[in-house]
Amino acid sequence: MYELNIERILASIGPDERVLDVGGWAQPFNRADAVIDLFPYETRAVYGSIGDGPERFDASTWYVHDINTSGPFPFPDDAFDFVICSHTLEDIRDPIGVAKELSRVGRRGYIETPSRRIESIMGVEERNFAGWSHHRWLVERRGDQLVFRFKSHLLHSSRRFHLPHRHLRTLREEEKMTALFWVDSIDAFEALSIDRDVLAGELQTFVDRFDPPTRWELLVDLLRDPVRAWRARTGRSLPTSELPEVELR
Repeated sequence: MYELNIERILASIGPDERVLDVGGWAQPFNRADAVIDLFPYETRAVYGSIGDGPERFDASTWYVHDINTSGPFPFPDDAFDFVICSHTLEDIRDPIGVAKELSRVGRRGYIETPSRRIESIMGVEERNFAGWSHHRWLVERRGDQLVFRFKSHLLHSSRRFHLPHRHLRTLREEEKMTALFWVDSIDAFEALSIDRDVLAGELQTFVDRFDPPTRWELLVDLLRDPVRAWRARTGRSLPTSELPEVELR
């Protein structure tokens, strides 16, 4: 978790406020009064813990629960004053459904995921794919919204769709994560496209923001497939195949 935001969270939580950590097994938040995760209490903290001081939770307030498929969290509405969900939503099958449960059981909270930018860099974990192998989603913040995009295989397939490894050295710490402090509820949705060209164009547009193509790369694209190159660069699709991106909430 981003260090400056840890300090902000701890400063904002009163001594009597109840805190829930969702998905905190690998690195639990010590200030949490309860933790909910797929894995058991006895195997926790494989990467240490977050925050100074002793754990406020214990085995009796550690809830083993599949947050995707085991139904609602085992807590009533507004059971917690603050809910933390850090580096979990990018891993799971249904981040939108989990965001709804976070909103239901918490009054306010904090979400953190890897940024889409670092998830788009080749060689973060291994040299032949972008980002982390077990992550399912590219996550961006749009104002107070969280946007989830399926991490398509196209991302790894071409230099047009990912960022080269050298970009990893240029990122500041705050650019490596997507963070959202929320109050009352979380506005999250999946941006879905099943049209190959719409998807490729969106990936390429994102990469071009941080690593614009050279004239040579533009020429190669044009020679390989002039129609597809024009569509990708202009963001346009032919009417016969256009399936626009939709938002699923």
